[in-house]
Parts: sequence; C-alpha cells; structure tokens
Amino acid sequence: MTFLHRRTVLRAAAGSALAGAAGTAAVGCGGDRPAAGPPSSAPVSRGTGRGAAARAPALPGPPLILPALPAGLPAQIEHGPRRAHAVALTFHGRGDAKSATALLAEAERAGARVTVLAVGDWLDAEPRMARRVLDGGHELGNHTMRHLSICSMPAKAAYAEITECADRLRRLTGGIGRWFRPSRARRATDQVVRLARQAGYPHILSYDVDSLDFTDPGAEAVRRTVLGAVRPGSVVSLHFGHAGTVAALPAILDGLHRRGLRAVTTTELLTR
Repeated sequence: MTFLHRRTVLRAAAGSALAGAAGTAAVGCGGDRPAAGPPSSAPVSRGTGRGAAARAPALPGPPLILPALPAGLPAQIEHGPRRAHAVALTFHGRGDAKSATALLAEAERAGARVTVLAVGDWLDAEPRMARRVLDGGHELGNHTMRHLSICSMPAKAAYAEITECADRLRRLTGGIGRWFRPSRARRATDQVVRLARQAGYPHILSYDVDSLDFTDPGAEAVRRTVLGAVRPGSVVSLHFGHAGTVAALPAILDGLHRRGLRAVTTTELLTR
C-alpha cells in the first residue's frame, strides 16, 4: 500500500485549507505559542435561510457501544502497549471544516482511523462535523468548550469548560465520548483529572509524540517530526485547521505502513 502518489491531490486540498486556517490562531495545547485571545463564548446564532440550514446538525445516530478498556490503565494515558503494531493519531478538533473533511477522507482511503478531540465552540460552528467523524469510523472526544488554559482556571470555570463541551457532544451524537484532553496542556493537573472524572471521563488522553504542526512548519517538517518520534503504541498529537497537516498525512501514513504500523482509534489501540 502506498499513499505518496496522492500528495498532488492533497496539496490542492491543503491550499484551499490554508485560506481557512489563516484566520485561526496557530495555538497548540502545550502553551508553545501565546493565544490571540479567547474565542467569543456567545452562542452561535442559528438564524434562518440557507446559511443557517447548512449548519443545522443532523439527528444523533444510535449511541456507540465501545469495548471495555483494560483494567489498571493510568488516570493519564500517554501511549498504548509498546508491543502493538499500531499507533493512535489524535487530532485537536477545531478550524476549517473543509480541511478537516479532506483529512478524514484521506485517512479513510488509507484504511486508517483517528481520534478527534473536539472543541465545543467548533461544534457550535460546525455541528455536522460530529457525525462526520463518527460516520467515518473514527472516535470523537472532548477538548474543552473554548480551548482556554484549563489547568490555570478555578475549579468551577474549569468544570464548565469540560461539561459544556460534553453537552454539545451528547446533543449531537447521543454520548459524551470516551476521551477528554485538556486544552493548552500536555498533561492535566490533579484538579483537572478530578473534574474530568466527575464529568464522566475516567481517563485523560495525553500523548507521547507532539507533531508541532500548530506552528505551521510545513508538511515535510510535520512528517519528519512524527516519523522521527513515533513508536509502536504511540499517541500522536496533531491538529485540524492547518494545511501542512493535511498535506503531510499521506506521507505519514505511508511511513507508518512501511514500519508495519496501523493508524487506529485510541480505544482500539488500548484494547488490541
């Protein structure tokens, strides 16, 4: 199996995505770059007419029945079993819907499945993306409501960031998803771990490979960073909304395939 011949096609999709990504601050979750300011917390106006109809969410499908996780998993999960012939590519869900759709479609063409940690205000703006993720066989989780620095927030505000996003997921999909990842932090504080558990997330999904794609270093740099650090069982942090990530994905998947590694959902990685 090879994916390199699709680079030309993906470059075209990436070019289109770049226009949408340009309006989004390139901010990762490790605090590597300062925020351009929090997004508005005002509710999205549904309005009337064709624009509002395009954003109207589809009805939730049937609740997903997920396999039970192995006993003894840590509160914060950075990687899966190192004996596994698989990795989990996890995407922070925010940014241009067209580039996100192109990325999901490329993963599906390659037989790969990914985990998307959605930001709540992105789900407000792009509600159809929730079902798009699940209908493609991928996994959907919680990445807070507004992508603020949750580990430095008071408990009440931090809990609201988790539960408001969970409410969006429940409304759009019938469930809150299995995974929670803190915003602007690789690992959660003890307080955020406790609040996430209280909200219905027993485990924090961290990662052991940071692609740094949110810094927009270009597709080749993203590919090199991921393939240079990935190991069997790795959980890789990537982002929607960045053209270089879309363009890099075929080569990343090809590189994994050459090493005998499959891209699977986080649940599948941990239950193999």
